[in-house]
Amino acid sequence: MQAASSSSAGSQDYVDDPRNDAALISVNGVLAPRAEAKVSVFDSGFVLGDGVWEGLRLNDGRIAFLDQHFDRLWDGAKMLRIDIGLSRAALAERLFDVIEANAMRDGVHIRLMVTRGVKRSPYQDPRLTVGAATIVIIPEWKRPRPEMLARGLDLFTVHVRRTGPAEQDQKLNSHSKLNCVLACIQAMEAGADEALMLDDRGFVATCNSTHFFILRRGELWTSGGGYCLGGITRDAVLRAARRAGLVAREKDFSLFDVYGADEAFCTGTFAGLTPVAKVDGRPIGDYPREASDASGPLTKQLRALYKALEAEEARGRA
Repeated sequence: MQAASSSSAGSQDYVDDPRNDAALISVNGVLAPRAEAKVSVFDSGFVLGDGVWEGLRLNDGRIAFLDQHFDRLWDGAKMLRIDIGLSRAALAERLFDVIEANAMRDGVHIRLMVTRGVKRSPYQDPRLTVGAATIVIIPEWKRPRPEMLARGLDLFTVHVRRTGPAEQDQKLNSHSKLNCVLACIQAMEAGADEALMLDDRGFVATCNSTHFFILRRGELWTSGGGYCLGGITRDAVLRAARRAGLVAREKDFSLFDVYGADEAFCTGTFAGLTPVAKVDGRPIGDYPREASDASGPLTKQLRALYKALEAEEARGRA
């Protein structure tokens, strides 16, 4: 049974692009039309959620923060004892091969997925895997809906908590996202765009698919990081802020601090910095909002700093 529909489209909603219907997908290096791209029903990713992935952004022919994304991908594969089977240079070549095959250059989001590979039988033991890892690359023309920037995100604090490293280390960007999916469902049923998730102590951790920041009295705060993915955009925002001389703290804070924040925003590879207008029905900040951008003044400054760093560290084909 499908979950009940919500008036919100969610923080990951995008502008439909008909070019995606004919996009080519890379499955283990072989390009196939979108409708024909397939993996086995015995694949570890399908059977168990046994794999790691990255979301990448292509702007002006270059992939933003590709080195950092590869660092996280290889760290996750090492934790799961998955042999990717390609060097970083070879995987980068495969990425740019599919990008060029689709004549893509700008406004593109890429999902790069690596699973343990095909199983002899649908059991969890890694020793039942036969053959090499499965590597899938899905590039799509995707731009965030402008109305999301215009009105800002509506967040809802859910009861589903982020687990600590003793349960499942949140640094691992695994295919299994049920914890986040359950949080997203609760937020959706409440009519919100995204779930704000707490850690097991009650401090703010992250959102179900983005990272969360607040601005208080000129300081930038985000969680300490022990209960959230090591976000690439999150890290870039912190680095850009500190390079500009702003105070940027990774620390424990609670909903008390959130409700009294001057500004708030979420970060992610897909949309960059997106303003947060409400948390649990409470308006955030009392600054004047433009018709096309609900961001506060410091959020706008940070977005410009982030975009400059993104352009500086983006990589094209070698």
